[in-house]
Amino acid sequence: MEVLFYILMILLLAKVFGELFERVGFPSILGELLAGVVLGAFLIHQGSEIITFLAEMGAIFLLFTAGYKEVHLRDLKESSRKASIASIAQIFVAFSAGFLLGMYFQFSTLASVFMGVAFSPTSIGVVVRTLIDMDYLSSKPGSMMLTSSIFDDIIGIFLLSIVVTMATYDQFPSAVQILFIMFKIVAFVGLMLIFRVWFFPKLFAYVHKMHIKESIFAFVIMVALFSAYLAELFGLHAVIGAFIGGVMISDISHAKIEHVQSKVTGVAYGIFVPIFFAYIGLSVNVATLQTVGLFSLAVVFLALVGKLVGGFAGGRLIGFDNYDSLIFGVGVMPRAGVELVLISIGKELGIIGDEIFSAIVLMVAVSIFVSPVLLKMVIQSKERTKSINT
Repeated sequence: MEVLFYILMILLLAKVFGELFERVGFPSILGELLAGVVLGAFLIHQGSEIITFLAEMGAIFLLFTAGYKEVHLRDLKESSRKASIASIAQIFVAFSAGFLLGMYFQFSTLASVFMGVAFSPTSIGVVVRTLIDMDYLSSKPGSMMLTSSIFDDIIGIFLLSIVVTMATYDQFPSAVQILFIMFKIVAFVGLMLIFRVWFFPKLFAYVHKMHIKESIFAFVIMVALFSAYLAELFGLHAVIGAFIGGVMISDISHAKIEHVQSKVTGVAYGIFVPIFFAYIGLSVNVATLQTVGLFSLAVVFLALVGKLVGGFAGGRLIGFDNYDSLIFGVGVMPRAGVELVLISIGKELGIIGDEIFSAIVLMVAVSIFVSPVLLKMVIQSKERTKSINT
């Protein structure tokens, strides 16, 4: 029964701390992380299999909800060329920064590759409020941030699947092994596409006619669990399958109904996702952060600068001027959910240790604080310059 009390305390503190951070203008994820750190320091000293399982479900539902609610396949087609160029540019710079930092501090090649992957994704949700407040969401850099962040997550999940498979070999794979990894990924996505075209639309058309309560909601959840399970059968990670499963039903009208989306979001963000973020906080070794101060500072600095420089370069490549490129670069700096999923998997697989894990959690927290402030400053600077010139 003790575990019930722990779950109660995790949810209570996650929501209370999350509300406090929301009220001062920052995302609730910071409060949920802090709740875990506090509970780890004062109350929950040992891991529980049940809490670990609930946290894993949180990671699955976090990625599934992102694919199901935020990825729109039709919208991606319209701006995919420019967004893909901008995404590849900033991911290349960010990945290189993480990888080279890992090698400089003499981590293993696999751990260094993993750091590069953890540096790569973007959490556009962190800066969306700033873009809305400044009436900049529909601007060229604002709309490009939204599309690019989706590509960032897709590319990040793809890179994660390669690293997870690399971890099974415990070494950098040979050309044949890389081809095998690629084959598994392509085979899984191909099978999910077959389900998307031939099975899911018919399934949800039938479910739509069922009389039993909450049938559509139940089958949406089943798709999340099925795709996560199927990914593991292919030797991939469950969160990869969950994300792709969400994408595959994101444009099926009978599956993507507004009240069903709200229920999926309610289950995810009401229960599982806060437990996942608090679990990340529980896993942070504060003492490790103190002993590797230089490394932690380097992680924070290079992760942010890597995205800024890569985003600026990507903006210039697709024709933005210097100001819009800088706005785009700042806008893709923040990290949040996907990065925390990545590092939790890395720690679970033994790819990274406490120092990398804790430093990346710190980087996520700093990026959430810094990015909106810098974005507001850059946009205001552009507006002042425009008013002076006119």
